[in-house]
Amino acid sequence: MERVCFRLQVKPDRIAEYADRHRAIWPEMAEALRATGWNNYSLFLGVDGLLIGYVETDSLEASRAGMAKTDINARWQAEMAEFFEDLAGAPDEGFTRIPEIFHLEDQLPHPASERASDFPSHITEK
Repeated sequence: MERVCFRLQVKPDRIAEYADRHRAIWPEMAEALRATGWNNYSLFLGVDGLLIGYVETDSLEASRAGMAKTDINARWQAEMAEFFEDLAGAPDEGFTRIPEIFHLEDQLPHPASERASDFPSHITEK
């Protein structure tokens, strides 16, 4: 599963309206996102208009491609584009991806049964 974080900048005079639009997105848009692999998708909006998005997906490129095939996404992106500063293209294509540098679960010890499988078979065989 790919964990994706991204940022965009909402225009200061459009922050309240942008938040309002996301209180209840179009049901067809929510269904399309789910169907194309946008899992655990969240948006966070700062008082300065900094928008941070997070999504888990098997493949960001496949999820984007799936959404690009839907009419609902084209309409949604066209309406949302006017809310952003310095946007090159549609919001779902023009965001800046933020690289992940830490994930707690990657650093926690694994149960012994999982650790053994990390070793070559000639070390774990008796």
